[in-house]
Amino acid sequence: MKLTSSPATMNLKLFLILIGAGIALGTLYYTQNLVNKLQERERQIVQLYANSLEYATSSDNISSDFTFIFENIIRRIDFPMIVTDGNDNIISTKEGRGYKNIEIPKNANETQIENFLKEKLLELNQTHQPLIVKTPDGQIIQKIFYGDSEIIQKLKYYPYLQILFAALFILIAYSSFSYIKKSEQSNIWVGMAKETAHQLGTPISSLLGWTEILKMNHDNPEKVLDSVEEINNDLFRLNKITTRFSKIGSKPDLIDDYPVASIEKVIKYFERRLPQLGKNVNIQVDGDRNIKAKLNSELFEWVIENLIKNALDAIENKEGKIDFIVFTNKDNVEIEVSDNGKGIEHNKRKDIFRPGYSTKRRGWGLGLSLSKRIIENYHRGKIFVKHSIINEGTTFKIILRKSENIT
Repeated sequence: MKLTSSPATMNLKLFLILIGAGIALGTLYYTQNLVNKLQERERQIVQLYANSLEYATSSDNISSDFTFIFENIIRRIDFPMIVTDGNDNIISTKEGRGYKNIEIPKNANETQIENFLKEKLLELNQTHQPLIVKTPDGQIIQKIFYGDSEIIQKLKYYPYLQILFAALFILIAYSSFSYIKKSEQSNIWVGMAKETAHQLGTPISSLLGWTEILKMNHDNPEKVLDSVEEINNDLFRLNKITTRFSKIGSKPDLIDDYPVASIEKVIKYFERRLPQLGKNVNIQVDGDRNIKAKLNSELFEWVIENLIKNALDAIENKEGKIDFIVFTNKDNVEIEVSDNGKGIEHNKRKDIFRPGYSTKRRGWGLGLSLSKRIIENYHRGKIFVKHSIINEGTTFKIILRKSENIT
């Protein structure tokens, strides 16, 4: 049974990484484009302000009303701005005249404010080139230094924060996925070990018992022959178990075989051991013995054993029944396995095929998981819960392909 990462898993991881990178780059591009547009808008506002100052300094417009400029331009400025003369000297330390939207340290005197504004001026100069205010004859009378508004500064860092949170989420999700996968693999290994011990335990215990009987009846040829026959049966059982486990993880050979005959073999094996369970359970099969399907008999019988064990565990009363019905439906061979056990809750019907899931105190939750793998992966069929009613019983269905329709 291979538990390493498959190519499909690696491709899925690569696909998720590419999708994540695409989303991150798309977010970064969109946000940066939005920032550029907002910066251009603010530059236009500053340019409009500069043009207004040039208009105001024109000798022809000294007596004009500039209320519109102050009401509709200056008030719209929500980004840091400092106004200097042509030699980069701050024209005023008063807010609204020499600067705007700059947080000055509390209790600072005029000299401290001026020094602070000079430092801020250097920062603004590195952010954007200042806009020049000229007189009509081309003389530079003022420069306007400006920076980015608070919303632009936040937008600049937004995509990186988004990428960071996305990466953190992916890391957590991947760690959880890896933990679940490792836990599932651990359950499989533990389950396989216990299943192996369980499969080997019955015939080995039986062999030990027959050995004692041989010792006790060594002088009785008839009982010795009976014991030898049973020992051969248990040795055959051990060989079958070895064959089963050897086929897990490799591609088994499928041949034209009779499902009814395989089911009858398993039923015969269980009928001899039912009295030891203290239950009176009737197991029978109904169907055309000539129906053929592509089967690997060792693995298919393992599935039937698991279904019978599951049904026996579900039958809590002493009187029980397990019925197999085998029939054809178009190109398929269908097998229904019904019992009168305690049933399965609707929300747990998919969980019962998951490795490690078990409702039994000493169960390891591998039987039905292996059965699903054998039927669906090796036989290219299906196995599922057809219906189940609490305290009335459950019906499993197996669907296989008819022999003549498989190439």
